[in-house]
Amino acid sequence: MISSKRASKLVAGLLMVGVALAAPAAQAMNMIRDTEIEEIIRKEANPVLTASGLNADDVDFYLVADKELNAFVTGGQNIFIHTGLIQETENPNQLLGVIAHEAGHISGGHMIRSGDMNRAGMKPFLLTMGLGVLAAALGAPDAAGALIGSSQYFGALGALNYSRVQEAAADQAGVAALEKAGLSGRGLVEFFDNFRYQEVFSEAKRYQFFRSHPLSSERIEGLRRRVEAQPHYDQTDSAEAMAAHALMKAKLDAFLSPPQQIFIKYSEKDTSFPARYARTIAYYQATEPEKALKSLDALLAEQPNNPYLWELKGQILFESARAGDAEPAHRRSVELKPDAPLLRINLAQTLLAENTPEKTEQAIQELGKALTAEKDNAFAWRLLSEAFDSKGMPGQARLAAAEYHYAVGELREARVFAMRAREHLEKNTPDWRRATDIVLVSDPSDDDLKTIAREDRGPSPSN
Repeated sequence: MISSKRASKLVAGLLMVGVALAAPAAQAMNMIRDTEIEEIIRKEANPVLTASGLNADDVDFYLVADKELNAFVTGGQNIFIHTGLIQETENPNQLLGVIAHEAGHISGGHMIRSGDMNRAGMKPFLLTMGLGVLAAALGAPDAAGALIGSSQYFGALGALNYSRVQEAAADQAGVAALEKAGLSGRGLVEFFDNFRYQEVFSEAKRYQFFRSHPLSSERIEGLRRRVEAQPHYDQTDSAEAMAAHALMKAKLDAFLSPPQQIFIKYSEKDTSFPARYARTIAYYQATEPEKALKSLDALLAEQPNNPYLWELKGQILFESARAGDAEPAHRRSVELKPDAPLLRINLAQTLLAENTPEKTEQAIQELGKALTAEKDNAFAWRLLSEAFDSKGMPGQARLAAAEYHYAVGELREARVFAMRAREHLEKNTPDWRRATDIVLVSDPSDDDLKTIAREDRGPSPSN
């Protein structure tokens, strides 16, 4: 199931939420999560990240549900990949080439030194402005006007040149990392070459990736010469990697495109596993659960130990208001992949829907395990709040609600719920202290701070 780390709404198997970020692509994006797709990307990317001099465990990947072709890094070690970019790659090596390039930005500290780009643009801007002022002072108003009027142009040109230097450096770092990992850099060149025409488009018509990653024929040819000289240039993707890449693209297609498009693109004549997988999801998206289940059972007959097929079966049954039937499927997915927190969250959601004290307690246990692995999974915190509320545990319910709001960046709401949680929790317990911590890091009001200080001092001594 495709889902979201920061989720607010469940729609036909896809948990999505608009997340506000200071990113080059947009101020708000639909982030999605899917254990199967993340596993495919991680398996291929980790050797490249390590070869880039990074700790692979410290690098976070984020999938953006957007047909726009784009990838970028933000502060810290965060790599954002639009689903549109994945769909445009023809093989794993092309995707790894882009990831290696982005890792090159991280290892080169380009995000940390982003202020250098502004300074690179400011220098020619100020110089041109200064010359214009000097020309005016010397009695050459025409020259002064021309210089002052072009100052912004020269400033932009300076920034663009600096950006191109960073892009070239990321290219070279990416090629070096791919080679060190025993992989070819051919895919990176192929990917750029496929979009060589982008340089002739106006800024507004270019793909976002090539607006933030200036492309030129000289850059491509220079990169090609470097790549062709590497010992692993002729290294090709394994059959296993190619199959995983095809499956990933088919799954993204099926969840993010209208079902009718999927039935055309992956017709019945195509009997490959990715095509049948895509059609199964398309039946589900088209609200034809019986067709989806029949198709899915055929896939399970071939791969009975595939946790993601069981996950999908559980989701189809759950969305068909058959929580009792969905539970065994979700339990099987967790048995097969016990270290996947998203699968445990699916199971917990199903258990809560069965609405019995025993199932609710089991859901709390599953959510606890999931949150041990992913402490900032907002959807898990929201479910946990509902579970505690149904058990008549207001302190824990409000604390979980505070965690949810904190995870999605809603600090005011987080503070309010944390203060309410403290009223119901036993003082100085771990939960009480956690609620206090949330208050203190969520822009507390003066009244909140006074309340906390007064409670910390304890009751005033009686006379």
